[in-house]
Amino acid sequence: VLEACAVGREDERSGEAVHLYIVKTSATDNITGAEIIDFCRQSLAAYKVPRKVIFREALPKTNVGKVLRRQVRDEVEAV
Repeated sequence: VLEACAVGREDERSGEAVHLYIVKTSATDNITGAEIIDFCRQSLAAYKVPRKVIFREALPKTNVGKVLRRQVRDEVEAV
């Protein structure tokens, strides 16, 4: 995984659920969302495990290089 961004999204069952946005490297082109979730289940508490994994080509960033989580969340809500 080249880079990732976790964003909270509205969820009917729990109020808010984690959605994970990932940019793959050429070495990880064959990885699936289910594999990512399984890996997270081994290392994270249950409420921190992403409910959904979305693969993207790139993540929006500031001039300094920080990921703009708010912009990612707003782009998804607009769809």
